[in-house]
Amino acid sequence: MAFCNTQGPYLSPALPFSTTIQGGLQEGLQITVHGTILHFRDRFVVNLQTGYSENNIAFHFNPRFQEGGFVVCNTKQNGSWGPEERKMQMPFQKGVPFELCFLVERSGFKVTVNKNFFLQYSHRVPFHLVDTLSIAGPLQLSYVSFQKFYTVPVQPVFSTVQFSQPVRFPRKPKGQKTKPAGMWYPKPVPTAQTVMHTMHCAPGQMFPNPGISPMVFPNPTYPMPYFTTICGGLYPSKSIIVSGTVLPSAKRFHINLCSGSDIAFHLNPRFDENAVVRNTQIRNSWGSEERSLSQKMPFNRGQNFLVWIMCEGHCFRVSVDGQHLCEYFHRLQNLPAINSLEVAGDIQLTHVET
Repeated sequence: MAFCNTQGPYLSPALPFSTTIQGGLQEGLQITVHGTILHFRDRFVVNLQTGYSENNIAFHFNPRFQEGGFVVCNTKQNGSWGPEERKMQMPFQKGVPFELCFLVERSGFKVTVNKNFFLQYSHRVPFHLVDTLSIAGPLQLSYVSFQKFYTVPVQPVFSTVQFSQPVRFPRKPKGQKTKPAGMWYPKPVPTAQTVMHTMHCAPGQMFPNPGISPMVFPNPTYPMPYFTTICGGLYPSKSIIVSGTVLPSAKRFHINLCSGSDIAFHLNPRFDENAVVRNTQIRNSWGSEERSLSQKMPFNRGQNFLVWIMCEGHCFRVSVDGQHLCEYFHRLQNLPAINSLEVAGDIQLTHVET
């Protein structure tokens, strides 16, 4: 089994956040929310609902921080709440990043927090009626993604075809002003996160659909150094996402996009030099370093990060935590031959998407 993206991720969306779930809920769909609790004075909520009116909420997930902390789950139909289900446990901590996943199963929603099973919520209404995700509360969101289990075989992909991916905006509710929400940036913008993917094609498909790109292995572990294959290699519009936490005593780490024994792109934050070095290594020889940045060092010891590398026809565009960092013009031009990723150094890796 594998995961495939069904729509582009939303990076650092503002709250309250609402967006249409493309195609609605389907069995095997997983929605992943990464963020940080800002304070415990209130509560936050994730709703899987029909439309933007909040009259019909199939699954209301509501951590409340009073009385030691507990989580309320419920369903609202035609404006009326059903009986509450309470989990007398609080898996979220103030200031600590979390990963919250909702997996749609035939019988109910399976919820995991930080890759640990938390609860199962049985369907009270048909889940295929759900077409909207809504999140609100004292959170700082870094990443919201939609992925679906597939059982199709992995096939090699070799393509230099240029794909285009439109920026995705949440649907504007009728009769309402558009709520501030995150955009998915097809070119230069990322933020911080974690999981494991590789590109594949559906049966009979010659080239990958960029709207349904990566393949992810559920509940991954991330040994360091970490290596994975980029199935089919790179092509224009292909993106790589790496997120994690910089160790408190970190000196440096690197992200390498490799072509055989060559390193097409070496991204190397160095805390001992307060620099982000970029380079290429061909036949064991390094080229000239690039160090200039239009902003200050975007990585900090002890803090989370998300690196988004977007491959374009002439360069890599790199963003860190949603802010454009740099462009790096290709020194190796055979993009499909750039087919492996290496991450190593003084970080704890939390999410990899290729």
